[in-house]
Amino acid sequence: MPDTAGLPLCASTELEERGRAHTFEVLQWREPVTAFAMRFEGQVVAYLNRCAHVPTEMDWQEGQFLDGDKEFIICSIHGAMYDPRSGRCISGQCGRMGLTPVTVSEREGQVYWHPSADTKPAFED
Repeated sequence: MPDTAGLPLCASTELEERGRAHTFEVLQWREPVTAFAMRFEGQVVAYLNRCAHVPTEMDWQEGQFLDGDKEFIICSIHGAMYDPRSGRCISGQCGRMGLTPVTVSEREGQVYWHPSADTKPAFED
């Protein structure tokens, strides 16, 4: 199990405000899943790339998750909209469901991912 310092994910400079997300592979309950990290309102946030309505990847182009106004994460398949700060569903068929958060931190110019009991690096078993 990795230590609490986290696993290096990407350089902080790779995540421009409301720009392209950094995608990465994880295992959730031993199943491969894509996750993404992005910068929104100065904070790095990360979620599994799975719509709460139907478990499908949401980006409309690789690493592109925000709507045209760059205000909400939007599912390219169903149009469900999520608050980037919390992952909470705000519109669409996702009901009270939200995105599954992935714990990340940022320090010294680097973004780190912190695996959990149910989300592990794709290279572990």
